[in-house]
Amino acid sequence: MTGRAHAAPFTTDDYRARMERAARSAADAGLAGLLVAPGPDLVWLTGYAPTAATERLTLLVLTAGHDPVLVVPTLEAPDAEKAAGAPALTLRDWTDGKDPYAVTAALLGGSGRFGISDNAWAMHLLGLQRALPGTSYASLTEALPMLRAVKDAAELELLAAAGAAADAAFEEIRKVRFGGRREREVGADLADLLRRSGHSQVDFTIVASGPNGANPHHEVGDRVIEDGDMVVLDFGGLKDGYGSDTSRTVHVGEPTGEERRVHDLVREAQEAGFRAVRPGVACQEVDRAARAVIADAGYGEYFIHRTGHGIGVTTHEPPYMIEGEEQPLVPGMCFSVEPGIYLPGRFGVRIEDIVTVTEGGGRRFNDTTREMVIVE
Repeated sequence: MTGRAHAAPFTTDDYRARMERAARSAADAGLAGLLVAPGPDLVWLTGYAPTAATERLTLLVLTAGHDPVLVVPTLEAPDAEKAAGAPALTLRDWTDGKDPYAVTAALLGGSGRFGISDNAWAMHLLGLQRALPGTSYASLTEALPMLRAVKDAAELELLAAAGAAADAAFEEIRKVRFGGRREREVGADLADLLRRSGHSQVDFTIVASGPNGANPHHEVGDRVIEDGDMVVLDFGGLKDGYGSDTSRTVHVGEPTGEERRVHDLVREAQEAGFRAVRPGVACQEVDRAARAVIADAGYGEYFIHRTGHGIGVTTHEPPYMIEGEEQPLVPGMCFSVEPGIYLPGRFGVRIEDIVTVTEGGGRRFNDTTREMVIVE
């Protein structure tokens, strides 16, 4: 199995445009600025990923009308300078023994409400609050949940390639023997296939057989897969910096009539969720469309999670396809559509594709069969 050639890297101009858009979005939301700690937001905005997030403060400061500034420890400044987005910002380094919060406070002014990365360390947020008691803070997920949600053409290409690579892994895993092997052995095969398809990072390989399939997040265990088992496969990770995530449910040997009916029902629900995707529709309508199919068939209590989640530089991010989420769908948004039925002590079924919103509806990034697959 071979992966797609690496995509062209994002340029300084790409990162500059993202930082400018983020600063404008913050201002439009009534925020004084954004404070971005190491993690997916910082990678997306600057291309910089510190080798390890430590107790030393690293923070990107974005405020409308001002150049971006990256506060960084002096010993890490050489690595930060190599980031593709570095020419579009100013580096402000600080040395051990100095107060990094004073350095940052000078960039923020004495008051205002700032958005801050969800994964910022508590000690850093508390340090800023001590240095600037007139400021307040909101998590980026709360303040700007759609910051990374709408993907540009290059990002869509990367997500499509990640989806195709995950599909290639499924086409290979369905050929291996399941019966008589432990879940973790099949999971190891699946992780290897993802890497061979071009994934640099494997985030999860759920192999949930028989009654374990009734736990949506079972992952893998020591249970020996038996003839007659339904097996939920849910797997994904990062390829060229963008995520994949797909689920298919296979069966070892011939299924019972009930197992076929439940699988067909989930497939119908997944199709209904996909067909609900179009610009202007609220996210919750995708959940409602999929859930109605399952509820009308009498299995509503066994569909126990949201219908979908966003995906991009992480495998789980906004927007979420769930009741109560009224965010309208916008072309370029990417998310999973993954209804399931989970029968405690018996089996589970989940079918999942990554979908992007287009001008006329939706497009799937996963194209493997959604019919029941029989494995040995």
